[in-house]
Amino acid sequence: MRYNVKVITRAKSNKVVEEQGRLKVYLTTPPVEGRANEALVKVLAEHFSVKKRQVKIVLGKKSRDKVVEVLASREIEGLASSDVEM
Repeated sequence: MRYNVKVITRAKSNKVVEEQGRLKVYLTTPPVEGRANEALVKVLAEHFSVKKRQVKIVLGKKSRDKVVEVLASREIEGLASSDVEM
């Protein structure tokens, strides 16, 4: 599933809020050397109860506005089985 995400850095706490049809993610991390992106993946993984490898930033790696893809466990299993060539 893909989500439009607005990231707010240097917040008081990490949290995820749904607002106007998109996710607003507050991060305590500053936007330096990709640390905010790493924190975003971690916070969204916790929010959706998935592993960090199941969260991918599709667009906007250097922007506050991002498109993030979150794969469910079944989607991961389906990808793994379809990647195997016989």
